[in-house]
Amino acid sequence: MALHVPKAPGFAQMLKEGAKHYSGLEEAVFRNIQACKELAQTTRTAYGPNGMNKMVINHLEKLFVTNDAATVLRELEVQHPAAKMIVMASHMQEQEVGDGTNFVLIFAGALLQLAEELLRMGLSVSEVIEGYEKACKKALEILPDLVCCSAKNLWDTDEMASLLLTSVMSKQCGNEMFLSKLIAQACVSVFPESGHFNVDSIRVCKILGSGISASTVLHGMVFKKETEGDITSVKDAKIAVYSCPFDGMIMETKGTVLIKNAEELMNFSKGEENLMELQIKAIADAGANVVVSGGKIADMALHYANKYNLMVVRLNSKWDLRRLCKTVGATALPRLTPPNQEEMGHCDNVYLSEVGETQVVVFKHEKEDGAISTILIRGSTDNLMDDVERAVDDGVNTFKVLTRDKRLVPGGGATEIELAKQITSYGETCPGLDQYAIKKFAEAFEVVPRALAENSGVKANELISKLYAVHQEGNKNVGFDIEAEAAAGKDMLEAGVLDTYLGKHLGIKMATNAAVTVLRVDQIIMAKAAGGPKAPKSPGHWDKDDWKDDPEQ
Repeated sequence: MALHVPKAPGFAQMLKEGAKHYSGLEEAVFRNIQACKELAQTTRTAYGPNGMNKMVINHLEKLFVTNDAATVLRELEVQHPAAKMIVMASHMQEQEVGDGTNFVLIFAGALLQLAEELLRMGLSVSEVIEGYEKACKKALEILPDLVCCSAKNLWDTDEMASLLLTSVMSKQCGNEMFLSKLIAQACVSVFPESGHFNVDSIRVCKILGSGISASTVLHGMVFKKETEGDITSVKDAKIAVYSCPFDGMIMETKGTVLIKNAEELMNFSKGEENLMELQIKAIADAGANVVVSGGKIADMALHYANKYNLMVVRLNSKWDLRRLCKTVGATALPRLTPPNQEEMGHCDNVYLSEVGETQVVVFKHEKEDGAISTILIRGSTDNLMDDVERAVDDGVNTFKVLTRDKRLVPGGGATEIELAKQITSYGETCPGLDQYAIKKFAEAFEVVPRALAENSGVKANELISKLYAVHQEGNKNVGFDIEAEAAAGKDMLEAGVLDTYLGKHLGIKMATNAAVTVLRVDQIIMAKAAGGPKAPKSPGHWDKDDWKDDPEQ
């Protein structure tokens, strides 16, 4: 009979073998806070225009060099459950606003760091949470009073370019003037009268070579493809779009054909050719002069397309096909049938062009009211172009946020210092132990100007004391002057450094919710991982000098 070994008393005896469990302040809460602090510390150095880049190599060994917190977190695949909550909050910010993910991370990290100090002082978790929630509510009440201006005309390219400057600058410092003009042109050209802006209407095409200053905006679409046939340019194009291969009909059923002599064999293949010619002639007769296909293009079909002067383009991606249909106003046909007038798309100019040494097919609208605009990004390396694409993405999302809410607040840490000042004085009017948590919440706002200063190589304490002094005199819009050599303040409204009200509002809300959720956890119970097939062994670290120093050997 097997010997019964009693389990250790306590919580462990209820769980399966191999389960882990942590409880209490020391084991659970402080551990969680530590993980979140580490995560915030990682992305904090990437905050602002002078932020450092991170080099991330993901599980597929793709290299990312970026200071965009959302990209870094997406590729890091954070495993710690508490840190994951903070990552989720920043993902929500990414989906809602499209920018400000780093703000959520470093603010939530600062809240948790200060909560740890309060807990070590002897406050209970519930008192800290209550104080944080009160302070968050107060901050969101104060925020509308800090609005310094609003976007006046969303169709004015110059005004929109100046408003998009801040979000582009944090990703691409130095090229922000040029890029924000491009983004504003693209967004304004596809912004409908109804006021409902779709982010997918702006497409990015990256072509290696030249420099960022050679980037342009096109009204229409650009594909890195070559045309299939001989015809490379069509003006006033009528476009037939097919989601099926550009080929003869292939029957589902199998059939056997008995051929008795050479003449029958000749006629058999001729019949197929005639059928193909009739189909393509019917498409040409319907008025179409450009054919776009989502599948393979048969040689015989191409021969007849050249005969009837049809330009043929092949797009492998269904996504591209759908977008093209939206741009030119066509309907994708599932079979090779002649299109009618409603199903055909229209475009002013379709031509094959060469950018650098890359062949591209351009579907161009002369008028600026097209459904889709393309920003053509040029750059010397792929990593650089990826980073510019992320900056464009942030700029386009900022435009979308402004179409929802035109209000803007001063950037550069001005809003945060003003909130910190007002919440500290609110905390002093509160009785009870909540006031400590409210004051710490105010202190957490200092992390934004502090991170900006540290990344610019300026003494943070000196800057924060100067900003407090200026705000005490009633100058709400004064923030950190990044271009100054020493710690100095500047009016952010005059400097044109502005953040969206909606982005700030949601950022504060998300960060507080995430921090409170992490603080509410007092026990972590981890079941033993399900036993499945073992993952294959990795071939060791990619940056190791000597492959012989493997620990297993």
